[in-house]
Amino acid sequence: MYFDTHAHYDDRRFNEDRRSLLNSMKGAGVSLILNAASSVRSARFALKLADEFPFIYASVGVHPHDSKDMTDDTVSELEEMLKHPKAMAVGETGLDYYRDLSPRDIQRKRFREQLELARHTGKPVIIHEREALRDTLDIIADYKDLTGVFHCFSGSWETAKTVLNMGWYLSFAGVITFSNARRALEVIEKMPPDRLLIETDCPYLTPEPNRGKRNSSLNMLHIAEKVAETRGISHDEAAAITMANGKNFYRIVF
Repeated sequence: MYFDTHAHYDDRRFNEDRRSLLNSMKGAGVSLILNAASSVRSARFALKLADEFPFIYASVGVHPHDSKDMTDDTVSELEEMLKHPKAMAVGETGLDYYRDLSPRDIQRKRFREQLELARHTGKPVIIHEREALRDTLDIIADYKDLTGVFHCFSGSWETAKTVLNMGWYLSFAGVITFSNARRALEVIEKMPPDRLLIETDCPYLTPEPNRGKRNSSLNMLHIAEKVAETRGISHDEAAAITMANGKNFYRIVF
């Protein structure tokens, strides 16, 4: 029923119960999960999970926080991992000027390298952007042949229109259930339904009513419910639309 299009089950907060938790997903209506990589290590782990669980797929990439640790050999490693049949996207990659854990020039260099990798492999891209919108848009404007998603989107409708006009997708996480999520809800209400994805970004961004606890894909129902309420559709319709969109974006056919 639900497709969690961006999760992080390689995170150490799942170490004690990872497999039992993932084995419970089918009973909770979670049919598909995309485990998004943030480093070479997490990409390897994501692919192992994808091998173990039929409903889990993976992305391969390096988060801007970790771009300072990339070497000239890293892209070759990523390219090799992208040959895996369940490696569906490049990312998450992008720019983060909020925490600035890697120098900005290095972030931009490694971001472009991963976009080139997406172009070479024909994979879609998962974008992380925080306080770096102008540079992110300027860079992806050079890659009009790519398809991508801005994950955990919280920008304005004007920004959303720019991304949507490129043919890209927007994904929304548990923050849309928070009281200060007005901008994101406006975008969800106005955007074309065929470009809308939902995610948990777990273990982060736990939605209401479980805010403050570790997040997991079991909370997808709360995110789908908020989308349904915002768009004036049924819960089942919101789940079905976002499932179809996720499968289309990641090119999952079954």
